Amino acid sequence: MPHTKSVTHRSTLTQFLIEERRRFPDASGDFNALILDVAIACKAIARAVAFGELGGVMGNHDAESGGSINVQGETQKKLDVLSNQVFIQRTEWAGHLAGMASEEMDLPYQIPAQYPRGKYLLVFDPLDGSSNIDVNVSVGSIFSILRGPDSGADVCEADFMQSGAKQVAAGYALYGPTTMLVLSVGNGVNGFTLDPNLGEFMLTHPKLQIPEDTQEFAINASNSRFWEAPVKRYVDECLAGKTGPRAKDFNMRWIASMVAEAHRILMRGGVFLYPRDTKDTSKPGRLRLLYEANPIGMLMEQAGGRASTGEMPMMGVQPTSLHQRIGLVFGSKNEVERIERYHAEPQQKESNTPLFAERSLFRD
Repeated sequence: MPHTKSVTHRSTLTQFLIEERRRFPDASGDFNALILDVAIACKAIARAVAFGELGGVMGNHDAESGGSINVQGETQKKLDVLSNQVFIQRTEWAGHLAGMASEEMDLPYQIPAQYPRGKYLLVFDPLDGSSNIDVNVSVGSIFSILRGPDSGADVCEADFMQSGAKQVAAGYALYGPTTMLVLSVGNGVNGFTLDPNLGEFMLTHPKLQIPEDTQEFAINASNSRFWEAPVKRYVDECLAGKTGPRAKDFNMRWIASMVAEAHRILMRGGVFLYPRDTKDTSKPGRLRLLYEANPIGMLMEQAGGRASTGEMPMMGVQPTSLHQRIGLVFGSKNEVERIERYHAEPQQKESNTPLFAERSLFRD
């Protein structure tokens, strides 16, 4: 049991949002109410995740026919579909939203006619990292809030084509040993932990800040043969350690769950790379701009870090399609800026670091 004094001196998510709203005397309260609806959705998903196999929602969706495929060309998990439904059901009714878009839906979601329409757009990845769910690795939900059209008409894809700089809020929920909600409303980044006794998100990590320097990087090394030269150069220099040009040893991490990767970096620093590569030249990256890169990018920037395509700030990218993919680098500011410099400089000859040499663990 937590010590009573420590609980009573913490702000709830509701209290935090009320205090933030006081900075805007003319605010209607719709924005706060929308975030609280999202928080309820995350609590419901956390509950479903916690039951695991006991809840009967593990495995692929519609498994008897081999699993259904979403717009991304990925096999949907049962929890993907459930989480998507939870987000919709918890947010469509209150009159705060003009429409929604999800990684799991081909087209924008229209608010049903029986509900009033509001002034915000919600975009979300309902269950990020779901490929890890069957092995009990941390997963999460990612969301972003944009301003919607004033017309009251059905939303269209063009309404969502807003750069990351125009987000009014972004956050994620992490379903791990504890359930956390990490949120930015444009005034820094704050972390809230779900108190299972009260059923409330409590402010436990105020004003998160990412160290500018780090000795940790995260990348999927199995794709090394497809990396562009600047990425190879950066990784090789990290692997060279104290005797290399960086003159310090680095540790490599890879969880394959975006929320878990972002959370680790917010907690202790680091840099994450899922860069554009030559593995599939029809895709300019693996991650989704609207549902992953932009909201994580806002959190990184608000916490003093940096988010980039590798060549330009992520927050400045103009979306061109609802499910647009993009390369993403984020984390400790000085490391991301170094990677950007390497992309801007003339390409150098590939190094011969043993890990990625012609005859090595990662090369035939």
